[in-house]
Amino acid sequence: MRIDAHHHLWSLARGDYGWLTSELAPIHRDFGLPDLAPHLAAAGIEGTILVQAAPTEAETLYLLDIAETAELVRGVVGWTDFDAADGAARIDALAARKLLVGLRPMVQDIPDDDWLLGPALAPLLTAMVRNGLVFDALVLPRHLPRLLRVIDSHPDLEFVLDHCGKPRLATGEIAIWRRDIALLAQHPNIACKISGLVTEAVTDWQIADLRQAVDHVRGCFGPKRMLWGSDWPVVNLAGGYAKWLAATETLLADLSPDEQADIFGGNAARIYLSSRGRRTC
Repeated sequence: MRIDAHHHLWSLARGDYGWLTSELAPIHRDFGLPDLAPHLAAAGIEGTILVQAAPTEAETLYLLDIAETAELVRGVVGWTDFDAADGAARIDALAARKLLVGLRPMVQDIPDDDWLLGPALAPLLTAMVRNGLVFDALVLPRHLPRLLRVIDSHPDLEFVLDHCGKPRLATGEIAIWRRDIALLAQHPNIACKISGLVTEAVTDWQIADLRQAVDHVRGCFGPKRMLWGSDWPVVNLAGGYAKWLAATETLLADLSPDEQADIFGGNAARIYLSSRGRRTC
């Protein structure tokens, strides 16, 4: 089964997408499953992972409600307030919704670059392990050394690095990113999501602009720890769903059919969906 391991849905009237302004005209409107369906059909994708786009539990509940009425959505990566005094209890409560497969604090938007290293985070990560949840890491390159320390301290928690850690493809400043990706990949409890790269590249990107980063991730993580995601509808800012999918298929074309199948679905099913009775087929 092919799985899109990273997409969003939103309704602007909900009012909690602070980052989504009219300056982002191509995506500054509502996006629902009917908008996504033609892209999935064209790509032969049978399941998806729906990912939060607002730092509110209200949005997570909104996404879970959608998932529970749509067989297509196999799981939801949501959000909770990791800084709340009752954070662990909040995680336990959200995890009662069986389609919750992970949580994603929006680390890239947190002013304190050392937030990941705060002692208050540890019991919440323990709560995630207890509930079989994945930690989706939405970080920038400067956060990768901090993320490395967290992963090292929590070997029993599964991590997924969103958007390959957002390498600075547009400027070509990726040497430190390359170093940190290699260090992260030494830990078996983290996988890397091949998503979001085109919005980090130059506006008129070509496949060659992505190859160095994708090849590096391939070399470090290998096909068993890579997941493909569209990052739709954000990908509409940089060419759209079909163009990004075609580019990825080209970049991975030399892999075996089994390895490609892992990246385009098998790994997402194993990492996100293999526990707690979630939809796997």
